[in-house]
Amino acid sequence: MSETSNSSTDLKQKTFAFSGFILWPLGVAYRLLTRFRNHLYDIDYKKSQAFTPFLISVGNLSVGGTGKSPMIEYLTRWLSPSFFLAILSRGYRRQTHGIRLASPEDTAATLGDEPFQFYRKFSSTQKVVVAVGEERVAAVPEILFHHPETQLILLDDSFQHRAIAADFQILLTAYQRPFYQDHILPVGRLREGRKGVRRADVVLVTKCPDTLSPEKQQQMRHRVQQYAGEHMPVFFTGTRYQPPEPVFDQATVWKPKVILFSGLADASVFENYARSQYEVLDHISFGDHHRYGSKDFQKLQQRYLQAGNEACLLTTEKDMVKLISADHAALWKALPLFYLPIQTYFLEEEDTFKNVILRRIDQYQKQ
Repeated sequence: MSETSNSSTDLKQKTFAFSGFILWPLGVAYRLLTRFRNHLYDIDYKKSQAFTPFLISVGNLSVGGTGKSPMIEYLTRWLSPSFFLAILSRGYRRQTHGIRLASPEDTAATLGDEPFQFYRKFSSTQKVVVAVGEERVAAVPEILFHHPETQLILLDDSFQHRAIAADFQILLTAYQRPFYQDHILPVGRLREGRKGVRRADVVLVTKCPDTLSPEKQQQMRHRVQQYAGEHMPVFFTGTRYQPPEPVFDQATVWKPKVILFSGLADASVFENYARSQYEVLDHISFGDHHRYGSKDFQKLQQRYLQAGNEACLLTTEKDMVKLISADHAALWKALPLFYLPIQTYFLEEEDTFKNVILRRIDQYQKQ
């Protein structure tokens, strides 16, 4: 490594250390507030509302980037053949408010990015309902009123939403930034202290490389269990990308020279995979949950024209649903747009994970 690179790295480390020092008191205050709030629920001073359908929560300790949406889709594909189920999300950054059950008139703007993605994938399945609502406690009765056949509800990003009592808690933590190496906001990205992991029933380390060794898995499992308890089940999952698919025109010709663009909390896995498969000319990164407009179209069109029409534009599935819902969708159709569908898979012990959940459902139904 060059002397210049070393100097740059040292400067970044010093800057992070200084900013962490300045923000640390705020982090301590935030930790105390979240700890006090959780304590009120732990001693039953604040009540958690239980419901008849079996509730599975999928969440994390950090803010975004752990792969909740692919996990919700995994659970839906697995469980929907056996149960009438609903997916309940908050509908982050949607342009509507209140409780909303997804219908053919909805878009990413009315439901939010991920819920609309769920609806597009599973709307043809008669046994899956998608709903959004800021207050889950109010949203569950609304789902049951319109769909009394619902047997199971998947709660998207609800680990900190303790007003509702989930029957099974799945906590995700990313391989690239596990919670035990992170810090509470605003110093790090944790929404609450590391010991919050104890509320989980299982922990999934997500976005793992295919080559993750048994020794590394055991090391990470031990670190998780230092906070969660020695009996906490810990599983390891990866992200498997499917072949690129056109966003609009099925006749669009795929070219392996690509310009990436994305609006993610952490785009590193997406970018690393694309670079391993294709010739990546550029990666234009937008903020998480970015809403694409005409200026974004112009920016990407200009970069495409600079490539001499010899490349495709490649994005994520999460971004794709916003493009097809955009007010300027007609503009986007002029570009050769593709996206990468993704799926979660288990490196090993998938049957063990499933059996843990099925046993809990069976116990619940026998009560």
